[in-house]
Amino acid sequence: MPAIEAILEKFHTGELNYKKASEICRLVGANGKAERESLTRVLKELEASGEVVRDERGRYVLPEKLGLIRGVLRGNERGFAFLLRDGGGSDLFIPHKSLNGALHSDTVFARNVGGERGDEGVVFSVIRRGMTQLSGTYYRDRKCGMVEADERRFCEPVRVVGGLRAYSGEKVLVRIVNYPEGKDPEGEIVEVLGQSGDLSAEEDAIIRTQNLAEEFPQKVLSEARKVSAQPIAAQGRRDFRGDLVITIDGEDSRDFDDAVSVSREGGEFVLSVHIADVSHYVRRGGALDKEAFSRGTSVYFPDRVLPMLPEELSNGVCSLNEGEDRYTLSCIMHVDGKGKVKDSEIVQGIICSKNRMTYTKIAAILDGDGQMCKEYAHLVPLCADMEALARVLMAKRDARGSIDLDVKEAQITCKDGQIEVTEYRRTMAHRIIEEFMILANETVAEFVTGYELPFVYRVHEKPSEEKAAGFKTYLQELGVRVKFHPENVRPGEYGKILASLQDSELYRVVNRVMLRSMSKARYSAENCGHFGLASQCYCHFTSPIRRYPDLVVHRIVKCILDGQAGEAEQSFRNFVNIAANSCSASERRADEAERSVDDLYKCWYMRSHLGEDFEGVVSGVTAFGVFVELANTVEGLIRIENLPEDDYVFVEERYLLRGVKRSYKIGDKCAVKVAACDIGTRRVEFVPVRE
Repeated sequence: MPAIEAILEKFHTGELNYKKASEICRLVGANGKAERESLTRVLKELEASGEVVRDERGRYVLPEKLGLIRGVLRGNERGFAFLLRDGGGSDLFIPHKSLNGALHSDTVFARNVGGERGDEGVVFSVIRRGMTQLSGTYYRDRKCGMVEADERRFCEPVRVVGGLRAYSGEKVLVRIVNYPEGKDPEGEIVEVLGQSGDLSAEEDAIIRTQNLAEEFPQKVLSEARKVSAQPIAAQGRRDFRGDLVITIDGEDSRDFDDAVSVSREGGEFVLSVHIADVSHYVRRGGALDKEAFSRGTSVYFPDRVLPMLPEELSNGVCSLNEGEDRYTLSCIMHVDGKGKVKDSEIVQGIICSKNRMTYTKIAAILDGDGQMCKEYAHLVPLCADMEALARVLMAKRDARGSIDLDVKEAQITCKDGQIEVTEYRRTMAHRIIEEFMILANETVAEFVTGYELPFVYRVHEKPSEEKAAGFKTYLQELGVRVKFHPENVRPGEYGKILASLQDSELYRVVNRVMLRSMSKARYSAENCGHFGLASQCYCHFTSPIRRYPDLVVHRIVKCILDGQAGEAEQSFRNFVNIAANSCSASERRADEAERSVDDLYKCWYMRSHLGEDFEGVVSGVTAFGVFVELANTVEGLIRIENLPEDDYVFVEERYLLRGVKRSYKIGDKCAVKVAACDIGTRRVEFVPVRE
């Protein structure tokens, strides 16, 4: 019986296209019953993986022969969806009537049928269902129980056919067991989380929906306890324990995976970036490693952390705690006055952090705070050198066209049951660490690339021609002069636009729209460069306690240092691609969960401000209303029916809702009143303050 690869090859040569199963059996000589059954299984496997499809007449054929487009559906709560093409390119609009049973996050084949805009599609078949379980609110509907999904883009309710008992209004987790054709999905309740609208239940629902691991298996915990009990010795490592090495993190940080030291030699800076040697404790293929790979990243919420590694490592033996000897992978760089790395060395080291510093304390020292400078007098010269080097590195990145997007972040704190939401303030202390980590990441990436070994890069592709063209049109509408070519935009051209608007009211507006025009950074086994940083070679090396790609990078670097580059070529050749794809998916899942929980806390916080007035800025414009962002980063919607009476037209390419009497565009100032806070949907609604 021919192998699955041989059958697929016959499709690609055209021999088996547009043939039914019986014809294929005859053509490949599958005459006996067992052979026919085996071939049928092969065809079903090829169909399930999306390698082949069956047309309307039941004939097997390659999907490209039917002009099919493969991608993932991104639903909209109003019933329609967009197909995000696997190969990139513009999204395909799928009306509700053309979904043919497909739902949000499903992987599907679709056809482009044109339509009024030329980009309308119809789903041909579902390759793989995206949602295997989801959270929602249970309710009774006539004779059966139903679950309305929290994920509003999953538009169909789930009919409960088994599992645990729940009562109307309870938040539940339901596992989907069947997708009957033409009917609602069917599922079983696997967990009752609490009353819908309760903060804890809503947060748990988000975590469960994203399938985030909350507990470590006993086998993993046992291995963590065992490896963390190993004594620490300096043998075979560069000893940095006599150097003035410090960590700089947030006040509430618990794991410290990077420490720094700066000195001067002649006219050069010597920057040492010491990163926790997690790979010493997490051996490849062990229980700890498999669990870390599965998680991919630590996930941070206002009230808790779901760490990639158990506490014995993440807060213990791997964490570069003050006054404790710790193993590191250290990158020592000699940097000249123009920010160029003249010489570098990567070594396995051992350090003892002299101080656990915070961004707030370092910023105070840099600002000349008398009390702080007196308390940390031994660090004042170091802080001056760090700031001087950081400014050199910032100037170098600006000169090469690095894009410094000014993105507002929220700082959400929970203390004694009280939630506070403010804008997270970036200081020079933050910039120091950012610049040092960027330089270390580039230096390590260039080091490994020189050996032409398999590697996990951090890449950021340039904007698509379509998005760059849209951004250019938007800028021209604003009266901003631009010269870049959308088909081949360079980061320096984006950087110059922001620099030219630095003191203009348009700065934040253009900053926001520019961000939307850019692709998302990801991990890749191929070096595509990093557009945002204007870097030709970049990786993630500096956070192995909380990111798995950094751990892979450490292992490859240590192979080189140990004289085992040849073994690394064999050992990591296939794995780096698997790791890059898996870690990119884990990062997306974690980002979505963190955003959702942040939105939940913001909504909960704003409940205590119902009826209050705020000043905000228009942050988004749609056909159904206007989004307004407050100074504390909370974003809310003004529905179009609540705007002053007018005949509004949505001009998508200009991010504009235009009326006869007044219009709304991104960047406009807007006075609003908090009208509603829906905990279930995590949405805040505003109404404009009447003048």
